[in-house]
Order: sequence, then C-alpha cells, then structure tokens
Amino acid sequence: MLLIRLTRSIYRQATEDVLGMRLKQYMALNHLGHAPGVGQRQLGEALHLDPNNTVLMLNDLEAAGWAERRRDPDDRRRHTVEITPAGRKALMRAEQALDGLEDDVLDGLSADERATLRELLVRALADVPAAAYT
Repeated sequence: MLLIRLTRSIYRQATEDVLGMRLKQYMALNHLGHAPGVGQRQLGEALHLDPNNTVLMLNDLEAAGWAERRRDPDDRRRHTVEITPAGRKALMRAEQALDGLEDDVLDGLSADERATLRELLVRALADVPAAAYT
C-alpha cells in the first residue's frame, strides 16, 4: 500500500500545467524514446489503451509536433510511431518536472536513502516486463 500511496501522490501532482503535457502523453513519449519505430498497436497495448484512444492520443501528439506516424514499408496496414526532435525536448522538460516532483515527495529522505530506495525499486522491477509499467 505504501508504494501505491507514493505513486498516487506523484500522479496527483503530475498535472498538465507542471509537465507541459498530459501524463498519458508523457508515458507515450517516454515509451517512444526507448522503442523507436514501435507499431501503433504495440504502443497502445503498452499504455493499456484501446485502439480508438490510441489514435486519439497519437492525433494529439502529432498535432503538438511530438510524434509522427508512418506506414510500415513492409506491411502497409501497419503504422509505426517515432518521437520527433520536438517530442524529445518536450519529454526532457517533463522529465525535469517529474524529477522536481520526486524531490518534493521524497523530501523526508536523505540522499543515501533515496539511492537505496531507487536501487531496491530497480531490483524489484527487474523481472517485470517494461510494458507492464510503461
């Protein structure tokens, strides 16, 4: 329950005003930054979005200039999605904002305690597929 409460605290504070984008957009750009050329359907599955909501989110990302869809030359029915340079910049700004939120939420921990917490969380998530928490 403590991890859930911690996550909820950060989630409530990670507003569009703070991040410069909606949290779902951040999650999508973060995924695209680590999985270039991912299929549109695979991106939706990683974000736990149905196909219609995936399209709506991608429309918003493209309108902002943060992502671009392309037809797969090997399978014309498939779209791949790439993060744009503007998307990388927006993602970096959002990550800096999240770092600030993390600092606020973990203010009661020393630098050593934060490092230990990070190490423990990384170890706990080591066997969890990335798509499960992207």
